[in-house]
Amino acid sequence: MQDEFYIKRCIELAVKALGKTYPNPLVGSVIVHNDKIIGEGYHHKAGENHAEINAINSVKDKSLIPESTIYVSLEPCAHYGKTPPCALKIKELGFRRVVIGAMDSHDKVNGKGKKIIQDAGIEVASGILEKECLDLNKRFFTYHEKKRPYIILKWAQSGDRFLDKDFEPYSISNSLVNQFVHQLRADEHAILVGTQTALNDNPGLTVRNVKGENPVRILIDFELKVPETFNIYNQESKTLIINTIKEEEQGNIKFIKISKENFLHELMNVLYTQQIQSVIIEGGRFTLQQFIDNGIWDEAIIIKNENLTLNNGTEAPLLKDFKPFRNEEFRDNIIEFYKN
Repeated sequence: MQDEFYIKRCIELAVKALGKTYPNPLVGSVIVHNDKIIGEGYHHKAGENHAEINAINSVKDKSLIPESTIYVSLEPCAHYGKTPPCALKIKELGFRRVVIGAMDSHDKVNGKGKKIIQDAGIEVASGILEKECLDLNKRFFTYHEKKRPYIILKWAQSGDRFLDKDFEPYSISNSLVNQFVHQLRADEHAILVGTQTALNDNPGLTVRNVKGENPVRILIDFELKVPETFNIYNQESKTLIINTIKEEEQGNIKFIKISKENFLHELMNVLYTQQIQSVIIEGGRFTLQQFIDNGIWDEAIIIKNENLTLNNGTEAPLLKDFKPFRNEEFRDNIIEFYKN
């Protein structure tokens, strides 16, 4: 039970960097001596110290380390990247014990970190709160194991299941939900819309109502119908324009040419190549329904305003045979959360 308590703390620390560590995973670490936390840290940003190093650096009396246990939510890395391997640092300092939440399935780690530590004669326990630790890095694991980003579908619908009124933009969600949506944008790596949504709404797709990083913007615009004067072309965030006409880069804007044949499969390959680990699909009905029909999604977030009747407009996508695993009330709006 004690191990679970400290791994839970590792998860709490790791979550603080949500949306900021790409392409690296979220990791937290705690160092315990005689049932007392003497150091803790988390990975803040790619290229900076990993969680274990930040935790080690925070220990005031380093002489306690050989008698201490280091807890880490993800298996310590075993390879040289922008920083040296954490497994070697743990071996060098000679911790008494190492407790790992989840193993890292990434090719460069995948048991190698644990082996380095065990071969040094250090006791290792792994798989502590494994499900929670895997869920913490669902984006990272989906990206490396399925070779595609973690896909989150999102839309808002009225009580009579319309996305807009008379095919014109209409505000369905309240201000509390709008804040939730901007937090979602800050937490995820990218956000995607189709041509029609961009033309109808002229969205900026940036983070405004909360503090956080702007997501990478992805526009599916086969024929390049969206004018370059529109908000999605501004300088505020890196933007990928998926089209069938040209391949070029202009500052923060990157045009990527693909064919319409087997489009979703090709799109997943492009996003994998661009190292995009998670995407919110905020497109219109057509775009969302394509992802649903092809089973290419991991979560769906449906915002419902049951008291609102719009009578006519674009019908909401259909998510058949799925029940929400969680509901949250935001005043007169309900948000339903689904998993595929």
